[in-house]
Amino acid sequence: MDAVLIAAQSGRALAEAARRAGFRPFVADLFGDEDMLEAAEAHHPLPGRFGTGRLGGEAVLGALDALHEQAGGNTLGVILGSGFEGAPDLMARIAARHRLLGGTPETVALLKDPFRFASLCADLAIPHPAVTAGPVADPENHLVKGIGGSGGSHIRAAKRGRAPFGSYLQARVPGRSCALNFLGDGRDAVPLALTEQWCAPSLLRPFRYAGALARGSAEPPTLPPRTVAGIEAAVARLVAETGLRGLASADLIAADDGRWWLTEINPRPGATLDVLDRRAVPLVAAHVEASLGRAAAPGPAPVDAAGAEIWYGAREHRIGPAVAWPDHVRDRPRALSLMRRDAPVCTVLATGPDAAAVKEDLARKAARVRALLEGENHNEHGTRLSERERADRPPG
Repeated sequence: MDAVLIAAQSGRALAEAARRAGFRPFVADLFGDEDMLEAAEAHHPLPGRFGTGRLGGEAVLGALDALHEQAGGNTLGVILGSGFEGAPDLMARIAARHRLLGGTPETVALLKDPFRFASLCADLAIPHPAVTAGPVADPENHLVKGIGGSGGSHIRAAKRGRAPFGSYLQARVPGRSCALNFLGDGRDAVPLALTEQWCAPSLLRPFRYAGALARGSAEPPTLPPRTVAGIEAAVARLVAETGLRGLASADLIAADDGRWWLTEINPRPGATLDVLDRRAVPLVAAHVEASLGRAAAPGPAPVDAAGAEIWYGAREHRIGPAVAWPDHVRDRPRALSLMRRDAPVCTVLATGPDAAAVKEDLARKAARVRALLEGENHNEHGTRLSERERADRPPG
């Protein structure tokens, strides 16, 4: 089996998907969760702050080099997950040492620069909310977003004045959040699924990402077919213009009256990997082929609906030494980890005949996780803060 390198804020989903595709994953990430360690051939911890879209440069390079040597000096390439959106310079340094399986640094730099991306959307006649560095006369109608941020934790309501350094203002538009997940081969895009998304607001992070859901193949689509066709055509134009390759997603806001806006492109495998990787061809295998310029549809969409939701702890607690995690739980924190209030604890998965059944099942399973951890020891101290502990703290 070919070895692949993986670097991400959280590498568990990619590691498991790589295993399903027949690869041997060598992973560098922030968390080192129990199930990631089970899936990986080897793991190297990374420093960095969760949710910033940027990981430490020298540490990443050193980790990937070390993992490459552990793989016998022979790896197919490196798959980058979240954490590199704001660092195309680091991507270029990685590409100088290892083959990148996914978007190039130049493509990512273009897609994640909010002003260049807005200009590109205008050139390609793609609806996109107006962006500016500010100030604006109506801040209540704008959001402030961190350049290169991920997971929604970087989004706030705008205030008067210019956007802070490293941020920008984006006009608010009406509608619900969804995403078109696709494969790009540098010339065209192969649509995979239109997923619904929702938030788990906290006091500090009102647009914090919570989860995503893909409807069953027999259900009515999330959006009207004509709207979906327009979105798919727009994404195909973007791929042809930018040369984007590999698994990616297009975040959208869709209104009930048929209008829609493309808010951003995530040029990497995303949080919906757990939801979508249920086809005849494993998605990481399709990602590798698309990265090499050979995108093809990985088989028909699954019959059942599926969803994944991040479970955020309601209060501080320490994970016990032998928690019996249910099979539907992923991203299981290691024993004795200290979880702060409102920090992400794990991911809950569910499948069912339709979207409603999946949402109900996610709620039941989240309740089971809550009950499981209810007896854990709370308010202990003396352990170094983990990335999960820092995730919902204000910057600085």
